[in-house]
Amino acid sequence: MPIIHNKELSRFIKDAYLPEDLQNIRNLLMRHGTFSFPVLPNGLFPAASFKTSNLYTGYGNVWVRDNIYIAYAHYLNGDTKTALKTVKTLADYFTKNKWRFEKIISGELDCNEPMNRPHIRLNGNDLSEIPQKWAHAENDALGYFIWFLCKIHNEQNIVMTAEECNLLPLFALYFKAIRYWEDEDSGHWEEARKVEASSIGVVVGGLTELRALLGRKELFFPGCVSESISGKFLEDLIAKGQKSLEAILPAECIQSDPRKNRCFDAALLFLIFPMNVVSEDMADKILNGVMSHLQREYGICRYLNDSFWAADYKDKLERKELTIDFSDDIAKRDNLFKNSEEAQWCIFDPIISIIYGLKYEKYRRESDRKLQTYYFNRSLGQLTEEGSAFEALKCPELYYPKKGKFIPNDAVPLLWTQANLWMAFKSIN
Repeated sequence: MPIIHNKELSRFIKDAYLPEDLQNIRNLLMRHGTFSFPVLPNGLFPAASFKTSNLYTGYGNVWVRDNIYIAYAHYLNGDTKTALKTVKTLADYFTKNKWRFEKIISGELDCNEPMNRPHIRLNGNDLSEIPQKWAHAENDALGYFIWFLCKIHNEQNIVMTAEECNLLPLFALYFKAIRYWEDEDSGHWEEARKVEASSIGVVVGGLTELRALLGRKELFFPGCVSESISGKFLEDLIAKGQKSLEAILPAECIQSDPRKNRCFDAALLFLIFPMNVVSEDMADKILNGVMSHLQREYGICRYLNDSFWAADYKDKLERKELTIDFSDDIAKRDNLFKNSEEAQWCIFDPIISIIYGLKYEKYRRESDRKLQTYYFNRSLGQLTEEGSAFEALKCPELYYPKKGKFIPNDAVPLLWTQANLWMAFKSIN
């Protein structure tokens, strides 16, 4: 049985669930606001909900990637209105700043400078860019956006606005201009740039949804720029990404530089769900790699020797250094945490539970149902205990070792964790 931090919740945890058992858990979590998502008037979500003392983290800002996961969780749970508002506001943001795409496509801006790239972290209140230096070379975030914008319009048969139609081709042309299939980006973890399978795969998923959308002419207004990118253009662009994935997977990065080479990375799980861009055989290899090498007692490491929120993190860095951009000098942070224990994250166990839930739906194998339930229980176990400084039954970003004891870091509740757990509930019901 996994570790369950909250004693009240522990009374409800079982190895197998009936519908009424799951409803009892859901009722408990709803009473404690576990699935409460603070939202801005324009439909965007901050990365986390904080007390004033924790605002130093910057998680009151909006990340494109996190918002797509939150929007998708609402969508899967039947709230299409909220999901659509979120992704359309992000479309407004990118339209406001489409000059970045245009200038990189034309060669007027150097894409090797991350601050020149489309910004993936923003001020959600007014859709403005944040001037702080940041690792904006994150192809996965852009891939997630076009994936969900196209997906929700494809599945709900919604007509796109003229502005959205004019925006989408810029993403495809931008991905071609930066040669995304071999581009070094900072990826999901916003760290040192390398050629990452997890980023390439998300872009492949986004372009695949765009190709499907392009085939549904009724979704476009006549005369939109979308007509300037053909299905053949997208097929060729997708094929380049798929070829790179075939060469790299099941690793995250196979570059010879030891500072970049990485066999195991939990971000690869997202290529299975929600992106569904790898074969079943490759999905099993990715799962086995994460479960065998990155799974820990309290959660799952992002990758081996990850120094972010490693042991005694807050004691080894000055407050102003806790949330700065280390992408240009990750070694500075890594050198502080030699032979230390990595942080154990809470965003991955719900994803693994969903993946095994999808396997169970397809094959009806009891072994898959047991694993779905086991990782669902691990996800529940990560919710905060009674008396927590963050209140009980909230979703942490991660647990890290402080003086030998694993505790949540300051990002509680993290809305990305909430979204993933909410989707895991939908899957197991």
